[in-house]
Amino acid sequence: MSDEAVTLGFVCVQNAGRSQMATAFAERERSRRGLDDEVRVLTGGTHPADEVHPEVVEAMAELDVDLSDRVPRAVSTAELNDATVVATMGCSTLELDADVEVRDWALDDPHGQSVEEVRQIRDEIRQRVSALFDEYASA
Repeated sequence: MSDEAVTLGFVCVQNAGRSQMATAFAERERSRRGLDDEVRVLTGGTHPADEVHPEVVEAMAELDVDLSDRVPRAVSTAELNDATVVATMGCSTLELDADVEVRDWALDDPHGQSVEEVRQIRDEIRQRVSALFDEYASA
């Protein structure tokens, strides 16, 4: 075990779609790799929505990931400053004041999309999260 945990942040404007999927995949990846003590997962939005988008809940349920009880939350600059790296989801309106490495994944917004389109976004997020773990959280 390392003395300092790696913190992976997943941020977008509403914290109701892409960042929620990324967070769920990161939590699953952390558990699968046995890194519960080494990796922290942070998520939030700059202007959180009231709920996770229904089409996102549906697409994730297909993979046995239940997002129905998740609540979008605001993220603070202080939280972001404590992160190792922050992935933004392609939200052009999102500007982070934090002093942290930021990667913009430039993903399409799943809100209002068909389940087929959301599946494509979901699968790309899953691959990107796995690659981020390979880079930052290798055991």
